[in-house]
Amino acid sequence: MLDLSIATYNIHKGFSQFNRRFVLHELRQRLHELNTDIVFLQEVLGAESHSALHGVTNWGLSQHEFLAHEKWPYHAYGKNSVYENGHHGNAILSRFPILNWGNQDISAHRFESRGVLHCELGLPQGEKLHCLCVHLGLFKHGRNLQFGALVELIRKNIPIDAPLILAGDFNDWNNHARHSLANELDLHEVFESGSGSLAKSFPVSFPMLRLDRIYVRKLSVKNSAVHAQYPWNKISDHAALSANLSLP
Repeated sequence: MLDLSIATYNIHKGFSQFNRRFVLHELRQRLHELNTDIVFLQEVLGAESHSALHGVTNWGLSQHEFLAHEKWPYHAYGKNSVYENGHHGNAILSRFPILNWGNQDISAHRFESRGVLHCELGLPQGEKLHCLCVHLGLFKHGRNLQFGALVELIRKNIPIDAPLILAGDFNDWNNHARHSLANELDLHEVFESGSGSLAKSFPVSFPMLRLDRIYVRKLSVKNSAVHAQYPWNKISDHAALSANLSLP
């Protein structure tokens, strides 16, 4: 049996709620304190020509590389939204080697660029773990199309008996993922498995909406936590979610 600790976090491009402060250094400290094996990140700046990287580019680093530092030696970034001054997307940070990775465009329309970052990790006992990081669209019709794209991608590229983690910001206000995604793929959401309900993660100052998720397959859930209290409520506009899992 192998125990795994993971976290998912929409980092809001390194800014606090309402864009009041640039908090990437604080964010790195908080993530390092969580000390998880794998981190799924959304709204990560890969490049920015103005001041939104605040000293990070002076070190020749992107945001995900800066956050990984010496804690997660393996990382991948999937560029999704490209604009005049830069781009942002999803990232996965890992203590385990990334054997293969790819980023698939699942945008539903030209006004929202969305993608799914898929990494295949090599675990110590030789098992392969598939990790997918997503940030889905704001509109129901687009999300339904993206659910369909995710189902197709997973069925096509991931063996049914392979351990799988799908995590990120689903923007899924009414939990349509339970019917159009989880049931189709035999996925289990870690908070639903433990407490019977999804985690409230947004807005971080007073979490009411259940937007962020961690789905697993072929993994057991030991426990899970929502990180929305101080000092987490001073960074990003989402709460971070974490879970401890085990691989039989």
